[in-house]
Amino acid sequence: MKLSKTAVLVASALMAACVGAETSVEATIKKNIEPRLNGAKVEGVKETPYAGLYEIRIGGDVHYTDKTGTYLFMGQIINLKTQTNVTQERVDELNKIKFSDLPLEMALKTVKGNGKRVIAIFEDPNCGYCKRFRQNTLKDVDNITIYTFMYNILSPDSFTKSKNIWCASDRNKAWDDWMVSGKVAPVAPAGCSTPNDEVLALGQKLRINGTPNIFFADGSRVPGAIDLKALEAKLATVKQ
Repeated sequence: MKLSKTAVLVASALMAACVGAETSVEATIKKNIEPRLNGAKVEGVKETPYAGLYEIRIGGDVHYTDKTGTYLFMGQIINLKTQTNVTQERVDELNKIKFSDLPLEMALKTVKGNGKRVIAIFEDPNCGYCKRFRQNTLKDVDNITIYTFMYNILSPDSFTKSKNIWCASDRNKAWDDWMVSGKVAPVAPAGCSTPNDEVLALGQKLRINGTPNIFFADGSRVPGAIDLKALEAKLATVKQ
């Protein structure tokens, strides 16, 4: 069917009006909510199919509001029919990365068994949870390649420990010695450079606020330490 020139113009005007309305709602929500966020910004607005709610993204978190930005709902939406956490699924989707974009040359690399399964972990050398994760979980995992980014966020001393480990003759052994056995690495020789600052900037860009933080080959992440059963279950769902 051939549309008349007038029909095309009317359709274009209607589409422009719809886009304008969406932009107006987003602008209204940002205008009314952002002044109450103590400097934080609304990074995105998306209409949901749930009773007029709008999803708003703030610092990597997902909250909800009405179209006027008058009310803020800080909770989770559960689909009672499927028993799925809709909010968590959305957060997981937003937090996914492209694993191949990680600068793996800035990480320690450990290969166990055939190394076919791959993860990347951001860890602070002063993180007790990281140490227990290595001692109680990773030691029993086989056929895996582990990339470890030394992410120094807990104390200035973390940078010193990471530098000494990175500059050691066998940095992987030095890391395991420290995290598992508590053996301190030798002081780094003068002039040895490290990727500490670049890794810190990367972690901040990825909104990593705590350690350990585990990334899988499909780009999904798990914040915090998990036990062996949970790690194996997650690895089993990831296409390598």
